[in-house]
Amino acid sequence: MLITTTPTIEGRSIRQYHGIVTGEAIIGANFFKDMFAAVRDVVGGRAGSYEKTMRAAREAAFNDMREAAKELGANAVIGVDIDYEVLGEKNGMLMVTACGTAVTLG
Repeated sequence: MLITTTPTIEGRSIRQYHGIVTGEAIIGANFFKDMFAAVRDVVGGRAGSYEKTMRAAREAAFNDMREAAKELGANAVIGVDIDYEVLGEKNGMLMVTACGTAVTLG
């Protein structure tokens, strides 16, 4: 399934709009504790473990969005927006959301 941030696909027509689809992934408080404890994993100014976990959360959100689009009969999601939010009373959780428009391309 094609997933893109653009509102159109060059050379492809949109035959049907199915509606907005979303996907979410929430990382709990232990994530932050573990990441700060793993600061020694930083190489070249980057925290490898932190990046890997963020990437996994983003992929989980994309997979949820992809499944929602499939359920609607779509073969692509356009206009995708990715957002990261800190949640919880003490900012103990991170939520990654992906949102876009499910379409059928011709």
